[in-house]
Amino acid sequence: MASTALSWFRRDLRLHDNPAWAAATGYDQAAALVVIEPALLAAAGPFRRQAYLSAVAGLDRSLRSLGGRLRVEVGDPAEVVPRIAADVRADVVTLNSDVTRWSVHRDRRVSARLARPPRCFWGTLVHPPGSVLTAKGTLSRVFTAFHRKWIQEPLREQARPGPAEVLAAPPGSTLDDLDCTPPPSPWGEEDALDRLRSWLERVDRYHEDRDYPGRDGVSGLSAALRFGLLSPREAAASVGDHTPGRAAYVRQLAWRDWFAHLTAQNPDIDRVALRPEYDRIAWASGPRADADFEAWRTGRTGYPIVDAAMRELAATGHMHNRLRMVAGSFLVKDLLIDWRRGERWFRHLLADGDIPQNAGNWQWVAGIGPDAVPYFRVFNPVTQSRRFDPEGDYLRRWLPELARLGRKAIHAPWLAGPHELAAAGVTLGVTYPEPLVDHAEARRRTLAAYRKALKRSRTPTDDMR
Repeated sequence: MASTALSWFRRDLRLHDNPAWAAATGYDQAAALVVIEPALLAAAGPFRRQAYLSAVAGLDRSLRSLGGRLRVEVGDPAEVVPRIAADVRADVVTLNSDVTRWSVHRDRRVSARLARPPRCFWGTLVHPPGSVLTAKGTLSRVFTAFHRKWIQEPLREQARPGPAEVLAAPPGSTLDDLDCTPPPSPWGEEDALDRLRSWLERVDRYHEDRDYPGRDGVSGLSAALRFGLLSPREAAASVGDHTPGRAAYVRQLAWRDWFAHLTAQNPDIDRVALRPEYDRIAWASGPRADADFEAWRTGRTGYPIVDAAMRELAATGHMHNRLRMVAGSFLVKDLLIDWRRGERWFRHLLADGDIPQNAGNWQWVAGIGPDAVPYFRVFNPVTQSRRFDPEGDYLRRWLPELARLGRKAIHAPWLAGPHELAAAGVTLGVTYPEPLVDHAEARRRTLAAYRKALKRSRTPTDDMR
């Protein structure tokens, strides 16, 4: 009797350099399964939902080229995976592991219901959790030290598919049979590999261009990495580190691994500060804080660089990394609003929204995680805007109401004279909002709140005295 493996795809929606798929195709027959989990799909914003379904369609396209089809089921994986494994008479289920608390809990439930434990691999990171440790055998809480070890770890060999016959899904169980409105257009691994090849032509300037949102200076591969259309090992191997730009880009893959490794050890990374003393911060609350959050969310803070970034996010599901830091810092350190509210909003809208990366970066910006930016470092939105969008080209793209302002005034319209504003058709408080806060005053308020939290954390409680 022919041996059969069932490969369960989650956030690794490719066949190329996929350890779990390579293992499955080492059997005589290989079946491919995606289980759409309604709760996860409902929690995703429109851009991530569409990106995911398009990536699933792309995986099906790859399987069709081999004579097979992707089997797509909707429901609880703990019910679906064992049932499909029995349907195809699978000798084994293969999968690539993940680090979030949801994923770990789900995989334990699935494993408990399978006739035999699944074969688990790591195809979503360059190096898996537990493989990059200090001399004491612990995960470094300092990124520079982690990166030093990470870069010395040899890359695993490319995972190559075996000769298995790829099975076709039975009628009624493909993506075509689901009610998806609009139907997803396939976006697959070949598209991601094409993007990687294009990136290799520009990556040598990455260290010079990466911080300028108006330039084509970043890879545009984050969503492909998020959904596994591109192997991170493949990205690291293809880019290399033999020029400053390439080394800087590969360093970002190390940050991605580090946040995942931290999440594996701290599954509540999106709920709890990794430096717990900062969970004592008295965040702004009440109607004023809610109104400020709404202004931030909709790009109406009166600070052009923040507003442009938030409007781009709402319109496209994308935001430049530099702007994620600026917008995040403004919410937390100018408005003193709980970082968790911002993290949830970003994760909802970002096409590449992902707990380890999103929460890790929010903790870094808020100054509450390991090796985070010091709490007293507060991004000045005007300084950032002038430095990284000096001509105001990015601002004009997303803030047409300010497009006629000059290169100096557009970064801080409230500093412009009345004649310049009138000539540009700008009326503060009418055509464009006045600033929600004075940055200098907001900075002082925030630093006081952080210092108070630190002081409280160092004061023994009554029952400890």
